[in-house]
Amino acid sequence: MERDRTKPGTAGRPFERRRGTGVRPIAELMPEIGRTAFRKFGFVQSSVVTRWPEIVGEHHAKVCSPESIRFAPGEKRDGILQLVVVPAHAPLISHVIPEIMERVNRFFGYQAVSRVKLRQGPVNPPKAKEAPTAPPSLRPIPLELGESLRDIGDPELRAVLESLARNLGTTEEEPTK
Repeated sequence: MERDRTKPGTAGRPFERRRGTGVRPIAELMPEIGRTAFRKFGFVQSSVVTRWPEIVGEHHAKVCSPESIRFAPGEKRDGILQLVVVPAHAPLISHVIPEIMERVNRFFGYQAVSRVKLRQGPVNPPKAKEAPTAPPSLRPIPLELGESLRDIGDPELRAVLESLARNLGTTEEEPTK
């Protein structure tokens, strides 16, 4: 007799085990881990810190960085943004506070910040993003195609056509079985 595979407390539905191991990619877990740490230090959204150069611009991001956003208990509006500013640039940043508040509020999409407090201290400038470079191809371009590609002025178009020529050259040279 076949075993009845129903869970106790269910009305005759057969028990089905979840498929898969339940393993999730680390990239999927990182926002949850980061979100908890950032909330502990006063950030509702960790993206304010990670996207700070996009929000205020590269120039201001080099001399100031967000430290926390504090809201009244139970509120998510009219918060206080605390910035750490390089001491020599504090007077300049104090003059552009309305612009910074407007940009942060535009990022949130509502009136999230109504006041900004400045604290002078060291600021770690954001790391410059390096443009990824394509690895050089090791396969040679077929001779009959190489000459015609040299006349193309646009380097990006030339690179794409060279890649295509390399691929065409390898498929033509392979013996068919």
